[in-house]
Amino acid sequence: MKAKILVLAIAASCAMSAQAAEIFNHDGNKLDVYGQAVARHYFSDNKSVDGDNTYIRFGFKGETQINDSLVGYGQWEYNVQANNSEGSDAQNGNKTRLGFAGLKWGQWGSIDYGRNYGVIYDVAAITDTPVIFDDETFSASDNFLTGRGNGMLTYRNKGFFGQVDGLNFALQYQGANSDNTNNGSLRPTNRANGDGYGISASYDVGYDISLLAAYASSKRTTAQNQMQLGEGDKADIWATGAKFDDGHIYLAATYAEAHNLTPVRSFGYANKTSNIELVAKYLFDSGFAPEVGYFRSKAKDLQVTGDQDLLNYWDFSLAYYFNKNMSVYADYKLNRIDSDNNLGIASDDQLGLGLTYQF
Repeated sequence: MKAKILVLAIAASCAMSAQAAEIFNHDGNKLDVYGQAVARHYFSDNKSVDGDNTYIRFGFKGETQINDSLVGYGQWEYNVQANNSEGSDAQNGNKTRLGFAGLKWGQWGSIDYGRNYGVIYDVAAITDTPVIFDDETFSASDNFLTGRGNGMLTYRNKGFFGQVDGLNFALQYQGANSDNTNNGSLRPTNRANGDGYGISASYDVGYDISLLAAYASSKRTTAQNQMQLGEGDKADIWATGAKFDDGHIYLAATYAEAHNLTPVRSFGYANKTSNIELVAKYLFDSGFAPEVGYFRSKAKDLQVTGDQDLLNYWDFSLAYYFNKNMSVYADYKLNRIDSDNNLGIASDDQLGLGLTYQF
């Protein structure tokens, strides 16, 4: 029984809304709230990450039964940094992470619109598991359809219209988010995008094994093409992955190639990157969960430096789950980036310690 509870705890720590507290359920209307308080501190010679990184994260998920086959739903999630002085504004990390609403029709699938995850993250999620240092190689927020982003219109279908158990797919469109203004608000060039389209698919083959694949293509903005690195009208990416998860052993691997999509600090975008991520975790019945991971993103033929690692590190972590609501953990990032790289990419190791309460 305890092992099952701990499996739920790990699932919730990877996808926070997987665990939620029901506060209302009546006449087909349901509302759940979820959140976590994360006490965390980093140690590193890299001063941009060294120090306190405590934060609070919370949200809600709601559903309403419209008729026998039609359900409406919505979700919102917000992050508040608790390492800021009083009076600090949103520029210091306070932000809306998710905010969307939609409809679902049984076996015919669901469709929603708003700030949501891009379909490329369907693959990236399986290696987004380290307790702290999950610096992903091909997924980032507000970077085309690779992570959380605005203006996502998403259709999802589970079980292929009820015909094939375990076969899921998604189709997605993202509207343009201009790097000049977006409903009157300024948007940095490296967080802008033109119109984009994506597709993902996954299949549970049995024996606790799943296979995944995704593809996306987005128009780039004029300002992005004027940056020092990167050229081309479109940002494209394809990604594949596989995972094994029996409740105790978790193994996952992803590989992706991207063109004109991967940010290179403030210089622009790499013409091409190859990205690999590997993770292995074991959950003991006692509540201990050690994990090791390897993450590498290599840029090809940069205009300034030729081939260059943009991300290259080993991750070693150990978590202890007291129960489904409380955990303590340590995570060490062994950085393999050359310290004399020409792009000023951080090469320092990092150590993180944390204590999390979640509901």
